Amino acid sequence: MVPVSSFIAMALCAVTGIAAPILLSWWLVRKYQVNVRTILIGAGVFIVFALVLETILHQVVLKGPHGQAILGNIWYYALYGGLAAGIFEETGRFLAMKFLLKKEPSAAKTAVAYGVGHGGAEMLLIFGLTMISNIALSTMINAGQADILLTSAPAEAQAQMQAQFAQLESSSAGTFFIGLWERGSTLILQIALSILVWTAVRKGGKWLWLFPAAILLHFLVDGCAVILAKSVSMAIVEVILSAMAVAVGAIAWALARK
Repeated sequence: MVPVSSFIAMALCAVTGIAAPILLSWWLVRKYQVNVRTILIGAGVFIVFALVLETILHQVVLKGPHGQAILGNIWYYALYGGLAAGIFEETGRFLAMKFLLKKEPSAAKTAVAYGVGHGGAEMLLIFGLTMISNIALSTMINAGQADILLTSAPAEAQAQMQAQFAQLESSSAGTFFIGLWERGSTLILQIALSILVWTAVRKGGKWLWLFPAAILLHFLVDGCAVILAKSVSMAIVEVILSAMAVAVGAIAWALARK
């Protein structure tokens, strides 16, 4: 059985995960007159480069001849996953800012708006909608209908579904709130990285190094998340990752003020 406290936590996380990026976007448009198109481009780039193109790469690599070696070694997996995320997302960010946003004002608010679209889409699609799916699955578990899902699923997916059911039954309410904390830190990081890449695009020249720097920072955060998750508690992982996100945010803030 999934505890009532977990239902409450998932519901709060779902509402926050969906409402936060929408309200933040509305606030930027209303207060700073940013272009809605900039936010939508950020969201679209995340979907195309992270959810479509990067996923295709994972299907090819992780199901290929070297897939088991990567999955079986935490260091290889951290290296591969971190680099893939950094290269795909930051390249998409760079191309969008270079070609799709070339007529937008050079002000930092444009980069912030893009970052809210990019990170907001990640928060809404990966976290908010997942919480809604978890609520639906938990309802079926508590109603004794989990077996219906298992019997209707393909044989290769049944083991994964059983693991998901077990995780929902064993997870505490705090686990879901830690997930919300992670999404908040990630949104800060996405906005900060957007400012770094925006500066590289608009200033060019000696500032172009900020583009590969953004890839490296993205890689470091994602790679550390994979490695730390295997050795320390989730709360400690999020404290460390939040500190990294704030540090990158501080650098971005300094650039934005200039």
